[in-house]
Amino acid sequence: MYKITKENLRALFREIAGSRELYLPVEMGGQVNFGVWDEDAKVRLDVLKTVKSPKDIFFPQAETLYTCTGSGKNIRIKPQELKDRDFVVFGMRACDVRGVKVLDQVFLSDPQDTYYAARRAHGILVSMACGRPEESCFCSTFGIDAAAPEGDVAAWMTEKDLFLKPLTEKGEQFITSVESLLTKAEDEAETVEAEQKRIREILEKLPYRNLSLDGWDGGATEEKFDSPIWETLYRPCLACGTCTFVCPTCQCYDIKDYRTAEGVQRYRCWDSCMYSDFTLMAGGNNRTTQLQRFRQRFMHKLIYFPANNQGMYSCVGCGRCVEKCPSSLNIVKVIKAFEKQGGGANV
Repeated sequence: MYKITKENLRALFREIAGSRELYLPVEMGGQVNFGVWDEDAKVRLDVLKTVKSPKDIFFPQAETLYTCTGSGKNIRIKPQELKDRDFVVFGMRACDVRGVKVLDQVFLSDPQDTYYAARRAHGILVSMACGRPEESCFCSTFGIDAAAPEGDVAAWMTEKDLFLKPLTEKGEQFITSVESLLTKAEDEAETVEAEQKRIREILEKLPYRNLSLDGWDGGATEEKFDSPIWETLYRPCLACGTCTFVCPTCQCYDIKDYRTAEGVQRYRCWDSCMYSDFTLMAGGNNRTTQLQRFRQRFMHKLIYFPANNQGMYSCVGCGRCVEKCPSSLNIVKVIKAFEKQGGGANV
């Protein structure tokens, strides 16, 4: 265990950024999102949740995959260079770290996404316990402990200090690289334990603390899919896609080509299963109604994904969709609707 005073954090950030890219929660234009640190950055480690999750550090909102150049039949394909330098993502919350693990199941499975894999190989995750969990949080429903975040290094912020504990080999190497700025704190474990206890006491009082996942598993496809509850639930949906863009685990994307002065570039960008033209082909679309699209989103997170990933849910309880949906539709409302009405196909 190590610690550094809060007043020396700027020196720590400068040391990290001297040899690696450093991503932190940064305030710009009145909003806080993860961004690259520089001397002028307004760092906001006190903000519990960034507007968007930091998933786009590993799975960018838009990225070029390769460029095609040439003339006639002489075509050259130049793939985009892969990430080849280490970088640090500092201040990720427990829910967002779990979100990256969900993405690992998608992009690191065969066939592996080499762009994502390169970023994961070079990324160092410094997670931070949630000092003040909010009413919209329900990460504990999915077995996540906001007081003991996963990652390469776990951190806890107290009134005066930031405590750091390496959890992986990457984490050990990171601590070694900045150890000159840290103080050993092996004899202060009780301080961290007290902070963890305080956080867990808050979690016990949150309104969604007892949210139940009973009936939501990989074997409930037919029961949930055919339920008439969807007919009522989906109606306020605006198909705006806000829920998918703030979600730490949504991974839908589109791929397009566009012509530039340097040639034709193929890029991919985030897409949303809530859009009417998602996966649209010349022959049409498999999901032609908003009810079908709405149902797909939640069936995937709570049934399809765990069915194919050893029970891992594709929701981490961060609460961003609870906060951001303009129609007050979210996964909590879906779970509660089925719990209240029985959830079966014969309701």
